[in-house]
Amino acid sequence: MNKRIAIDMDQVIADTLVSLLDYYNKQYDDCLTEKDLYGKKLREVAKCGIQVQELYKIPKFFKELKVMEHSQEVIRELSKHYEIFITTAAMEVPTSFTEKYEWLNEHFPFIPDSHIVFCGDKSIIHADYLIDDSPRHFTRFKGQGILYTAPHNLHVTGYTRVNSWKDVADMFLQSTL
Repeated sequence: MNKRIAIDMDQVIADTLVSLLDYYNKQYDDCLTEKDLYGKKLREVAKCGIQVQELYKIPKFFKELKVMEHSQEVIRELSKHYEIFITTAAMEVPTSFTEKYEWLNEHFPFIPDSHIVFCGDKSIIHADYLIDDSPRHFTRFKGQGILYTAPHNLHVTGYTRVNSWKDVADMFLQSTL
């Protein structure tokens, strides 16, 4: 039986941050950049009183996200050697289910519906590896957590880290070639 890799969606295969910053800057007349978020989340640097979570409720927010560079081809190749699951903590924004599902079907049609998991606590995922940008998901996860670099986690240590999908390919595909 092939080993399992669980892969987060937001800021791992879907570039949530670019869209979030764009919507935020337009709606609140601000000019924050990714550099402003090094080691921080948008809610920590947003103008006082702004509920960043509300931006996720903008119609089509999740449907229009850009795909992270090289994620499609690397995941397609990984799926030849590993059992791949997309695991997204969609319970944090329950209105995102349909848009996330449609986005995944459009950009990752080779991932079967049975391998898309909408959850809250990722410790329920039974996999050998979890690639995620949020280290909080590794706390109770029984496999190996692999931290996908994002501006908010730049100062986090203690985990195996990948900076790009090319790094993921180097980590998982070298032994299969």
